Amino acid sequence: MTTTRDYSSPSRAATAARTRRLIVDSAAELFVRDGYVATTMQAIAARAEVSVQSVHLAGPKAAILIAAFELAFAGDEGRHSLTERPALQEIMGHPDTDAVLAGYVRFLTEANKHAAAIVRVMRAASDADPLVRAAFDDLEERRARDMRLGAEWMVSRGLIHESAVAMAADVLGYLTGPDTYLAFVDDRGWTPEWYETWLDRAIRVLILDVY
Repeated sequence: MTTTRDYSSPSRAATAARTRRLIVDSAAELFVRDGYVATTMQAIAARAEVSVQSVHLAGPKAAILIAAFELAFAGDEGRHSLTERPALQEIMGHPDTDAVLAGYVRFLTEANKHAAAIVRVMRAASDADPLVRAAFDDLEERRARDMRLGAEWMVSRGLIHESAVAMAADVLGYLTGPDTYLAFVDDRGWTPEWYETWLDRAIRVLILDVY
């Protein structure tokens, strides 16, 4: 009697996951350093020390860029809302409002620290690649929804008036956005800690004290 070997073993799946993560992380480095157009599948393979075939199996270049953003921003792949992240759910559920604001600012500072440069690459690449354009537009829509949820949380805590939700969400989106982070940290040489301190104060002064 012969048996069929199970090629879907946990160890094989784990190896495939590690290889994919290596490819995506290597691609992210090259995208940020060299730009989307200049980064070839061959260059990604060389950086990851895998075959070009393995890189192609990870998906088209646009899909790898999208995965690079998702992994950098949240640690996993998928179109998850910020409000679905367990870490942020824990922060937002804290009874102390000041602790929530501090935790929220810290969470977004860390997210921008890892992912803001990749968002810049996505914006630039969206002019040349329709798949990246669609992903970038979707990212912006999701971010706008997350900012509105953040503003609605402020209403629930009595921090701003309900009539100001739309405007507060727009201001929050600008303050916490990747472009603002990069303008201060990459362009002006701020440390992430300086940015975090500024962001906490800016939210309080430009949103909570106004709306």
